[in-house]
Amino acid sequence: MSELLVVIIATDSEQRAVLQVLVDGTSVARTVHSAASYPTVAADPFFPRVQAMNPDVTLIDIPSDAPAPALQAVELLHQEMPQAAVFAVGSMAQPQLIVSAMRMGAKEFIERPTTTTDLLEAFVRLSTTQRKVKREGPRGKVFTVVNAKGGSGATTVAVNLALALQAAHGNVALVDLAPLGHAALHLNLKAAFTVSDAIRNLHRMDSSLLDSFMTRHTGGLQLLAGANTPASTEPSTAEYARLFDMLAGHFRYVVVDASSRVDGATRLVGNLSEKVLLVAHADVASLWSAARIVQFLGENSGKERVKLVLNRFRKIPGFHESDAETASGASLLWRIPNQYFAVSSAIDRGIPLMNQNHTEIAKAFSGLAATLTQNDDDVKRTAWSMFKTV
Repeated sequence: MSELLVVIIATDSEQRAVLQVLVDGTSVARTVHSAASYPTVAADPFFPRVQAMNPDVTLIDIPSDAPAPALQAVELLHQEMPQAAVFAVGSMAQPQLIVSAMRMGAKEFIERPTTTTDLLEAFVRLSTTQRKVKREGPRGKVFTVVNAKGGSGATTVAVNLALALQAAHGNVALVDLAPLGHAALHLNLKAAFTVSDAIRNLHRMDSSLLDSFMTRHTGGLQLLAGANTPASTEPSTAEYARLFDMLAGHFRYVVVDASSRVDGATRLVGNLSEKVLLVAHADVASLWSAARIVQFLGENSGKERVKLVLNRFRKIPGFHESDAETASGASLLWRIPNQYFAVSSAIDRGIPLMNQNHTEIAKAFSGLAATLTQNDDDVKRTAWSMFKTV
């Protein structure tokens, strides 16, 4: 992700200093100017001075006790500097303030007191949106797979989806972000390096070094393996942002196995993703959990990215797909048939279902891959392509 240039406006000197530290601490943005007063008219000297800096974001603090001047400034900034997104910082306890700021032109409303993670997630969302609008060069698509609850099958879905994409299109990476990675076991691979190794070497990372951290599977799929022992410390969300920006620039498709991990890293990668596949079963506990995951991943924005995948699906009298959508709060994208013993055997043997030709479940994964890529400009398929297997 290229560095974003940020202008800060806050009347309180301490808040200005705090915001600058937080912005610079994201490692994906840099403060280029800070101002102690809000611009009030289009002729304000603030505009020619700041426009020359060509900022990507104007971060404006909105005091709870006297928000009117700040809100007027949001509207003016939106009109006079449309190329720079306006991010408002204020109290989430004042719904009308949030609504007013967004109506005036703010693209994001960020909780005060703010954290580096809050800003980083907002910057990632902006960068992702800009990239889609500008279409700057070929960028890979990221698909994140996450469990509604433990044991729902996210790793099985991620591994076989990655293999299906590799078979159909090539140049696919599978990234294991689970707290304890199992993707290598599913693929019967012994990985020399993990995600943690890649992140520790971000300061010198290039395409060749990234390739050296990947473990290649038969057919060409490349795995960036997960941790094989519980980690005592976690990489920062800024480090994950840089890693996935590099992965998206290097691979055509990136499939992420988040497994049952629900934290800032999962939400960040979800914001970077084209789709987040929420894997659930058609039972009360799983769909109850799914609704909470949807709420967490879509807390600020991006809820529409989260799609439901029903695993081990079988027809249940009285149960309709719309019931699953209502209960989870996510639209249903795909169903994986219930073949528990086939899946269990595949994991034990280290031979993924996509490497076992002509199975019903392998066709389901190929169909999921086809659905996720059907709108890609360079994807040309025949009617049989959704049934292509390795």
